[in-house]
Amino acid sequence: MQKTLKYGIAALIVAAGAMLFYNKVYLPKTTYKTVKPDYGDMHTEVFGVGNVSAKRIYAITSQTGGKITDILTDEGKWVKKGDVLVRIDPVDLPKQLEEAKIGVKKAKMELDASVEELHSLEAQKALALITFKRYAKLQKQRFASRAEYDKTKADLDVVNAQIKATKARIDASKVEVERLQKSVEALEEKLARFTVVSPVDGYVIAREAEVAQAVLPSQPILKIVDPKTVWVRTFIDERLSGSIKEGQGASIVLRSKPYRTFEGIVKRIEAQSDAVTLEKVVDVGFKTLPKPLSMNEQADVTIVTGNLKHVLKLPALAVVYRQAEPGVWTAASGKAHFIPVKVLARDHKEVAVSGIAEDATVLLPDPKKKTLKDGMRIHL
Repeated sequence: MQKTLKYGIAALIVAAGAMLFYNKVYLPKTTYKTVKPDYGDMHTEVFGVGNVSAKRIYAITSQTGGKITDILTDEGKWVKKGDVLVRIDPVDLPKQLEEAKIGVKKAKMELDASVEELHSLEAQKALALITFKRYAKLQKQRFASRAEYDKTKADLDVVNAQIKATKARIDASKVEVERLQKSVEALEEKLARFTVVSPVDGYVIAREAEVAQAVLPSQPILKIVDPKTVWVRTFIDERLSGSIKEGQGASIVLRSKPYRTFEGIVKRIEAQSDAVTLEKVVDVGFKTLPKPLSMNEQADVTIVTGNLKHVLKLPALAVVYRQAEPGVWTAASGKAHFIPVKVLARDHKEVAVSGIAEDATVLLPDPKKKTLKDGMRIHL
């Protein structure tokens, strides 16, 4: 009797354990979520990773070397075309310019004086000419001596010589004024080179020098990017790049703003691929520029390369690969069956497929459950 009781208890324990295993382990491990294919439209997309860059980045340098006295902007600042960015110490150039202007003023005064002298001499000539003509007439009538006539003629000749000399001085003064004016303009142009202005409406992305630092003419002080040319240099696998064309739409997600998507457009496709990574660079511009702007920031880029109309769609996780062959697991009569499919397109959420019935029950594989095999019993 006691032995029978023991066997009975043992049998109950085994049965309870089996039921517990069946309900808590076997059923959860063989129970799968299912989905139905759905007809709809789908974008074909190509994904790539890149960095924020720009077509035009200006290295701001001074045309002449010297010590920096002022830097009027900084990284992360927006500037307008023509804004003063940097001033370089011109040393004694302003004094040279001032002296040159004084020289121009003096030359103009000498020119004015020569012009006034010419007016006076012309008045004297007019009087000397009248006197000469009168004495010439009197001398013919024998009312004036030859000596008086000769004196009036000599006076007229002297005035003419003085007028000629004065006109020469005026011409020389004009040349001197022009020469000195050119010197002033040259000094002004040279002095202007000590003031550096922005060549474009832009965004300062780097400051590479400081106040009181001596710089060479070719040494960068600031770097400014033209915001109209900012784009993401996106690296695309060569095998996927054939469908990409300029003007195609894209979406950009910056690493610093993972929850915001920026609209983009393909601006340029570089002609050469990287021989090592086998990737092609595609430059994708922003329709609306992110602010603040961070150059070299990593970004995820999805380029829309086409549109498929009225295709069967499934969640991306539903398509699996068996021996490099794409397919889906379907449920029929409580068992799993692998059906090969053709993948028409995919994005990060869905795939468009052909090769299955639109009323098929498709299993969603789960790595935490038992590995699916053809003919394996499953629960839904």
